[in-house]
Amino acid sequence: MKIYNIEKIIPFGYLILVVLGIVKECVYYGFIGINILKYSNLMDILISPISDMTSHPIILLCLLAYVSCIYFYFSYATKNTHKNWVKKLVNSKPEDELTRSEFDLKLSDKFLSVILFTIMSFFLGIGLGNGHLVSQKIADNKLKFNHSLTFNSGETRRVSLVGSNSANFFYVEKGNNNVKISPVGAIKTIELLK
Repeated sequence: MKIYNIEKIIPFGYLILVVLGIVKECVYYGFIGINILKYSNLMDILISPISDMTSHPIILLCLLAYVSCIYFYFSYATKNTHKNWVKKLVNSKPEDELTRSEFDLKLSDKFLSVILFTIMSFFLGIGLGNGHLVSQKIADNKLKFNHSLTFNSGETRRVSLVGSNSANFFYVEKGNNNVKISPVGAIKTIELLK
C-alpha cells in the first residue's frame, strides 16, 4: 500500500507530537491536581510521548505490532478493491466507480486517520490510566516511598516520586498526601531505595 501525501503529513508530525504530549501530560497531572503547563517547557512536552514508548519496551512493541497489523489490513484491502467491504471501508457506494488512484488516495487517507486515532487514544489512555492509578494510590496512602531526596540545605526526605520534567520534581512525602513540587536546582541528590 502506498501512502499518499506523506510529504504534507510530516510537518504535522511535530504538531501531533506536541498535542500528544499536552494531552497525556495534562490528563495525568490533572488527576493529581497539577496544571502541568505552568511547570513545563516545550521540550518536556515533545519528549513525553517518546519517553513513554521507550520506558517500557513492551508498550513500543505492542504499538508497532498494532500499526503493522493495520498496515497489512489496508494492504490487503488495496488488493481487493472490487469487494463491497473494501468500498464500505472508504465510504464509497458499491455502484460508485472510482479510478484506481482515487480509491488508493481514499484508502491512504483512511489508513492515516485510523493510525492517528489509535495513537491519540493510546496516549490518552496512558494519561487516564496512570493518572487515575497514582491519584488512587495517593488517596489510599498506598504509594511506595522508594526515593530519598537530599536538598541543597542538607535535608533528606523519603518520598514517592510521581513525576518529573527538566525543571521540577513532583513528589509525595511519607506521611503527607499532598503533592509537592521542587525545582531541580534545589535538589542535590536523588537516591533510589531498594
